[in-house]
Amino acid sequence: MQLPHPSRTARGAAAACVAAAVLCGCTESARLPSEAGFGPMPQLPAPNHTAIPTVHVAPARGWADGARPVAGDGMAVNAFADKLDHPRWLYVLPNGDVLVAETNAPPKPDDGKGIRGWIMNKLMARAGAAAPSANRITLLRDTNGDGVADQRSVFLKDLHSPFGMVLVGNDFYVADTDAVLRFPYQPGQTSITAAGQKVVDLPAGTLNHHWTKNIIASRDGSKLYVTVGSNSNVGENGIDKEAGRAAIWEVDRKTGQHRIFASGLRNPNGMAWEPVTGVLWTAVNERDEIGSDLVPDYITSVRNGGFYGWPYSYYGQHVDERIKPQAPDLVAKAIAPDYAVGAHTASLGLAAAGGNSLPARFHDGMFVGQHGSWNRKPFAGYKVIFVPFDNGRPKGAPFDVLTGFLSKDGEAQGRPVGVVIDKRGSLLVADDVGNTIWRVSGAK
Repeated sequence: MQLPHPSRTARGAAAACVAAAVLCGCTESARLPSEAGFGPMPQLPAPNHTAIPTVHVAPARGWADGARPVAGDGMAVNAFADKLDHPRWLYVLPNGDVLVAETNAPPKPDDGKGIRGWIMNKLMARAGAAAPSANRITLLRDTNGDGVADQRSVFLKDLHSPFGMVLVGNDFYVADTDAVLRFPYQPGQTSITAAGQKVVDLPAGTLNHHWTKNIIASRDGSKLYVTVGSNSNVGENGIDKEAGRAAIWEVDRKTGQHRIFASGLRNPNGMAWEPVTGVLWTAVNERDEIGSDLVPDYITSVRNGGFYGWPYSYYGQHVDERIKPQAPDLVAKAIAPDYAVGAHTASLGLAAAGGNSLPARFHDGMFVGQHGSWNRKPFAGYKVIFVPFDNGRPKGAPFDVLTGFLSKDGEAQGRPVGVVIDKRGSLLVADDVGNTIWRVSGAK
């Protein structure tokens, strides 16, 4: 039951219920080791429905002075830029300038109604995800090549929860939460003051559950691909509220005409072109509230016209019985993802390995930024991993690139989001709790 304006008594009772469940361990816990949720064929136990969903939030603390995450063997990490305002996404311009979207969720009043919505808002605040959006893109420049940005400027401001960015020729595109915008760009400029032109509207509004919109250009620059997450966990707001969502759009760059390129992707975020096959890949957050072991997030190649199950099924034909009415015709078409990256890891960032100068084991594959989720006990994610590829396909177990985001006390010192290879071959990682961009390089 949802109440439009829960009373103090109701709010207090609900909060006490959740708090008691978390503190006394009444919520369920994972029954499988975390590695069971990785690989091309993850273990998928029966759903574990509970009266109270698992709530396990790492409180956002930030980094103590001098503290930093831990780089894997043969690598070093330093702060490329700090004291940012919730940096989420990164883009590297051809001249090496680094752009960072300092952004957060827009107001979405219809997504926080009732007791459940009120509780979720409190949990997101505890996780560091409730601050007002800075609504800007900042340019960072390393003028002396020492791996630290020594110049910064406001590249674009007064945006609306910006996220994805891409440059095609002299056209710079931004995926705001509600539209794709185009701005004129000249090489080397440190700010854009010209007004943006709308290319296409994107699903948004007062109910805008998954608000992040990413963007990437086709190899020939004629098309843009845009991620649009679902408007719910698993369709509970009504399928009519999901029009155009849980999908990747293909947009004609010149006309703005668009179509659904692939659907059934609950919350796609990162996108990358796999260099051997030329196929588009994406990182997807799967559904919550059926246990700590379900459902693994994943990275996958994206087929033109493909349907990936959400909300009716997961990992191919595994039916989600919470959806009424069901859709067996769609389930029969559902494509199983290529590679699972762990249950509730909140894997957001995705970057192909090409051009990096890290150790040889990073030559071929994908970097994945795992933000960490609230719906698994024990914690999962809160690190950057690498999935090795061979001949255009994942091969073997992933390995850690950057860890140490969680303290020994289970607090979030940072949370990794966007990942990108810079012009010198280092990996840059946006940390939206630590308000830092970390640079991972080969150890000297």
